[in-house]
Amino acid sequence: MTAAPAVDLRPAAPRGQHPGNLASQPSRSTRKRWFDGWGLLMLPLALFLLLVFVAPLALVLARSFTDPVTGLDNYRDFVSSSLYVDVLANTFRISGVVTLLTLVLGFPYAYLMTLATPFWRGVMLIVVLVPFWTSLLVRTFAWVLMLGDTGVVNQTLLGLGVVEEPIAMIRNSTGVIIGMVQVMLPYAVLPLFATMRSIDRRLLQAGEGLGARPMTAFWRIYAPLTLPGVAASCLLVFISSIGFYVTPALLGGPKDVMIGELIVQQLSGVLRWGFASALAVALLVVTAALLLLVARIVNVGKFMAGDR
Repeated sequence: MTAAPAVDLRPAAPRGQHPGNLASQPSRSTRKRWFDGWGLLMLPLALFLLLVFVAPLALVLARSFTDPVTGLDNYRDFVSSSLYVDVLANTFRISGVVTLLTLVLGFPYAYLMTLATPFWRGVMLIVVLVPFWTSLLVRTFAWVLMLGDTGVVNQTLLGLGVVEEPIAMIRNSTGVIIGMVQVMLPYAVLPLFATMRSIDRRLLQAGEGLGARPMTAFWRIYAPLTLPGVAASCLLVFISSIGFYVTPALLGGPKDVMIGELIVQQLSGVLRWGFASALAVALLVVTAALLLLVARIVNVGKFMAGDR
């Protein structure tokens, strides 16, 4: 007795199309549902980014090539002057130092937050978020009063006999770094804390149970798992730091000019809109190049998403 032949219940493929390609092609209803349903929720965000980011960026790029005359004169002036190149290098130097200091200060603070009780964790979180509730200009002026020659810090050091004369902590890179670190510290702590709180601490206990010392288990097991938070915090702090203007302008000196200050000077002082646009484009290009370089070393998208 022979078995009945199997019946193919799949829908017939259109004329001229192989049946195996049906599953790989989205149906017309799927495409319609994407554009007429949930996909429409992307339109407000797309329009917002187009109006406030893409369009102004295109205008800045166009103006850098057309003001005051069409050509590469603005970029040629930037590259040919060592002063402007030094300002760009100083911007990245200060931003790198600020990034390193915020990481050194934020890493143990975020780790301590994971060990604290819920009450004290909330208190520590409030302390971190306090800078967001205060105006940047007010905080910067507060640092001017604290770090000046007659400020609280110098008067305390003089009163204790630690120094014999006031230490210059403003109108130089020291004041700029101190002010920027205080502003950017939350951007380092919060990504680190979000990553650390998701790490299972039983891994440390397992490492210690296998004979590792507590410090060895921390650096060999726990610290590598925090790399997503470290990468995210460093990127956030560095990218935000290179565009600072208020803090360097009030706490820095003539030798500590950052590119944000230079752009404002070119706009409000000498009205060189085209050259200021070229400076902004150069900063954007160099930053993008650094991000591409980092992306070749680490998976930035994976780190920013928090995947391990």
